[in-house]
Amino acid sequence: MEDLRFDEKIDFIIDAAAEPSVLAGLNETPDYLIHTNLNGTIHLLGLAKKHNAGFIFLSTSRIYPIKQLEKLNYREAESRFEMEETQPVTGCSKDGIAETFPLPGARSFYGTTKLASELVLQEYEAFYGLKAVINRCGVIAGPRQMGKVDQGVVVLWMARHFWQKELSYIGYNGSGKQVRDVVHILDLFDLIDYELTHFEKAAGKIYNVGGGREVSFSLKELTILCTEITGNKTPVKSVLTNRAGDIPIYLTDHSLVTGETGWLPKRNLQVILTDIYEWLKKDEKQLKNILAV
Repeated sequence: MEDLRFDEKIDFIIDAAAEPSVLAGLNETPDYLIHTNLNGTIHLLGLAKKHNAGFIFLSTSRIYPIKQLEKLNYREAESRFEMEETQPVTGCSKDGIAETFPLPGARSFYGTTKLASELVLQEYEAFYGLKAVINRCGVIAGPRQMGKVDQGVVVLWMARHFWQKELSYIGYNGSGKQVRDVVHILDLFDLIDYELTHFEKAAGKIYNVGGGREVSFSLKELTILCTEITGNKTPVKSVLTNRAGDIPIYLTDHSLVTGETGWLPKRNLQVILTDIYEWLKKDEKQLKNILAV
């Protein structure tokens, strides 16, 4: 297949590229992060303007500030933290975080570069007539994701069980009860496919995209499921101290995107983990030196 030349007509640009680590830039200069995430998006926006192309931007739930998320009311259940019915912050309910959640505050260099990209994109919409949709994605997982300690936690967890390598519950008293929701990469693909084929309807929208309470996990629950699927137990140590940038619970309220598009995540956590396990088993020889570390 020939390389796409920039003088050829481009109909749509999907900006899915990023340095996605929340820890990036915390112990070193954030220059690489800013260049990759913010400058990379600015270059693509310029290309979209040149070709009058539609733009689909994959942003992140990490644009929401840490201190605002730390204010949320949650309770400790047997295997996880659970959202309470009543919340002190607008844009949050027992179903999770909605698009109206407040934005002032620090969020990590990663989240900041993605939010800055959103803001620049909105300038292109207002002044250049760019048509775009923003998807604020939570945890994404599935086969062919190279999970590591600072991002791709679901693949990391399964890989460590597959090769019986040590894991850690970091922070929150080392309980492993911190919670995230997750969406299968193919469910995200389904949404992007809808947005491409119904672009005039989607353009101008900002959507929170994730599995919600129905497709969520605590690290403790993830350990149980990975053990069941692989048949392997792996040592898990407890680290009591919280890590910079961590939050106890995040669930996506995807009611807006569901209401407007009909999209719902179809694949549950069991399916996500099984798909990852089958991929590891199939390509074990090639993946061992990458993921068995």
